[in-house]
Amino acid sequence: MTDFRLAPAFAETSAPLTMLGLCEARLQLDARWPWIVLIPRRPGASEIADLAPPDRVLLIEEIVAAGEAVRAIGVALGRAVEKLNVGALGNITPQLHVHIVGRRADDAAWPGPVWGVGEATAYSPGAVEIARAAALNAFGSTKLNTAT
Repeated sequence: MTDFRLAPAFAETSAPLTMLGLCEARLQLDARWPWIVLIPRRPGASEIADLAPPDRVLLIEEIVAAGEAVRAIGVALGRAVEKLNVGALGNITPQLHVHIVGRRADDAAWPGPVWGVGEATAYSPGAVEIARAAALNAFGSTKLNTAT
């Protein structure tokens, strides 16, 4: 894993949350949706099929944990998540990553996908800290963390 490097696009659009067994978990910096991106720390991986079978299993477990963290962010910010969307697109940033997005029937893109809808809305400093704390608390209760 020493050759793993985070694609620059992630550093520009998200903030680090924690390291899980396989993935780096990052908060997407768009306050319109509670949104976590998981990036498996496997050099050269661009598709789920590039992961070894045990890593694929771990990825699913980490997606479930990230879903709980996204739900916790929604509750902490007063906008409970009604539906989780999970996507591994990679059309723009080919490094393997999975988006876990909390959706509501009254959100800016409902019922369509979130990609390409309007401009990202920055979190206020207070809200980003609330979101981070909620996510970290949820991840901490899953026992998947390797470091924070």
